Amino acid sequence: MAGSGTAHLRSPGETLLRIENLVVEFPAGHGKKVHAVSDVSLDIAEGETLGLVGESGCGKSTTGRAVVQLPRPTSGSIRFDGTELTELKGEALRRIRPRLQMIFQDPISSLNPRRRVRDIVGEGLEIWKIGNDRSRERKTNEVLEAVGLDPEATGHRRPHEFSGGQCQRISIARAVITDPKLIICDEPVSALDVSVQAQILNLLEDMKARYGLTMIFIAHDLAVVKNISDRVAVMYLGKLCEVAQPDALYAAPAHPYTAALLLAIPVPDPTVRPGERPIVGGEIPSPVAPPSGCRFRTRCPRATEKCAQEEPQIREIRTGHYVACHYPLEPGEPLLVEPSPNGESAG
Repeated sequence: MAGSGTAHLRSPGETLLRIENLVVEFPAGHGKKVHAVSDVSLDIAEGETLGLVGESGCGKSTTGRAVVQLPRPTSGSIRFDGTELTELKGEALRRIRPRLQMIFQDPISSLNPRRRVRDIVGEGLEIWKIGNDRSRERKTNEVLEAVGLDPEATGHRRPHEFSGGQCQRISIARAVITDPKLIICDEPVSALDVSVQAQILNLLEDMKARYGLTMIFIAHDLAVVKNISDRVAVMYLGKLCEVAQPDALYAAPAHPYTAALLLAIPVPDPTVRPGERPIVGGEIPSPVAPPSGCRFRTRCPRATEKCAQEEPQIREIRTGHYVACHYPLEPGEPLLVEPSPNGESAG
């Protein structure tokens, strides 16, 4: 796992967004660096939803933010609709950002507490002078209704008067009002109750169909990602390890880390004791000094000396199913790990 390569990328003409060899590093003092994203390549076709999953700290949010150049990548290529984003600066970069929108993890803190909902949602139209006052008001009312909020009842209120789920609906309305081509959803449901999560996921699907959106859906919960994604990419410690369609990934995970994440999904069965479920042990290595070769080898039950000496390259093992592992799992092959002694789960 945790490999490099571009074998999983499609032809540039088939994709809206193409990320190649992306590297994002941050200074950590004393001449050290945090290797947040290391040589990651991804692509997304127009109208597609790419699920990006992994443990906290794996670099998935940094990858999403690097697409909109916040922060700017250390190196690599990000080509959006034929435009190389890493070469844009100043006004040129500012003008392309309405076509690239983000929905943030914490819906309440991402909204200005001093502004009214109508002003928050319609701000993009004001900034870019899209239409006149009447058309802006009409557009704002339209998107508020589209996300299930009554413009008359909610437009004059402020964010603190709404629940977390309602604030996330406001965030979605703000994101789609400028008619973007790509929306990056950075864990948009992780801070919400389970019942509200389902509502927001259904809303995102409705908005995708209504506005013809392309989405990157970032999450650490594979169960959530399966229901909304057309393709799923799994990351670990700044590296990409597996890319496949959701059904194939869930039915036959090829990478030991993906299999461990799937084992960590809770089982809705009261007869299954948490401590009896297998886990992958060990601590996540530091991104300041990641392991040599495969970055997952320090926790992998299948690791050999080859994994320490040679970084695996991503390759196709089945049609449309790519993995970066020297010893991928065969369909139906279990991941042999020890049961949890204390009920903890992997991922």
